Amino acid sequence: MEFLSDEQAQAYGTFAEEPTRPELERFFFLDDVDRDLIALRRTEHHRLGFALQMCTVRYVGLFLEDPLAVPWPVIEHLAVQLGIEDPSAVKRYTERRQTLYDHAWEIRGADGYHPYEDAEWGRRFRTFLHGRAWTHAEGPKALFDHAVGWLRRHRVLLPGVSVLARQVSEVRKVAEKRLHATVAGAARRADPDPAPPGDLVATLKTPEGSRFSELERLRRPPTRTTGTAFARALERVDEIGAYRLGRLRLSQIPPNRMAALARYALGSKAPLLERAQEPKRTAKLTAVMRHLEAKAIDEALDLFQVLMATRLLNTAKRKTEKERLSTLPQLEKASRASGGWSSPAPRATPSTSWTPC
Repeated sequence: MEFLSDEQAQAYGTFAEEPTRPELERFFFLDDVDRDLIALRRTEHHRLGFALQMCTVRYVGLFLEDPLAVPWPVIEHLAVQLGIEDPSAVKRYTERRQTLYDHAWEIRGADGYHPYEDAEWGRRFRTFLHGRAWTHAEGPKALFDHAVGWLRRHRVLLPGVSVLARQVSEVRKVAEKRLHATVAGAARRADPDPAPPGDLVATLKTPEGSRFSELERLRRPPTRTTGTAFARALERVDEIGAYRLGRLRLSQIPPNRMAALARYALGSKAPLLERAQEPKRTAKLTAVMRHLEAKAIDEALDLFQVLMATRLLNTAKRKTEKERLSTLPQLEKASRASGGWSSPAPRATPSTSWTPC
């Protein structure tokens, strides 16, 4: 349960806060079927307590050990619907514990709830959980929330918080081991085309006289926009491409899982990666090199675009502008010369006159 805070663990399967008006209308509304089932109770406190358990399991996903551990407005809301004038009568509902269990069992059968220990629904839940952990690169808290959502959608009663948290942690470990074994196995089976795992581990070493390991050096993108930097960027592409890990066939692995593995490895120091156990170490280095190969190409292309815009196109534009400005005096002189010619004056149109007879 390390990934859950104390507040999150305490709020699991309880009324963490008072339900809102829309939540009351959605989860604590009694339809005709509910009323017919509740009407089978003889006393008011049994009817109100039965309705409380029925609506509570819909809202939090399980039956509370103390059915009365709910906000008072919830009890009042149900009492109004049942026409019970004194909602405090529900306090007598917990006098006999067996009644609580009998009512919970009856509600499970009426509303179609399944126990968490059910073999068939347990198999379906594990299938969902393993599939979600394999296809989504999300943290344990997110996977825990999706697990709770799946159980509630399929009306499977929530287990204890530690039980579910432990299962989520185990499923994530299984997915990570599967990921590491699949990536490392693909790298080994592809020899000798890509670089063998030993060459990848060698990138974690710091050469004599250098402050950085080879992997850290390959991580560094070009920082200047010069022709020399562009040539160095192309050399970096060749160095990373020499490992030929971009050719590995890893289509069976979700791309987001590979991206998350590469991000995690890039954020780790070389000594930490070197101490990692196999196949985890080979898997991380493979993911890093595949990521760096694509990234190095993109960065070289970006640098080429910048150089084209700033060094070549802008220079040609400035040269063209300079040539245009140099021709302005000649154009002005030609304009003055043409101004000495005068066009002939227009001929006057003869006017017609007439005299009366």
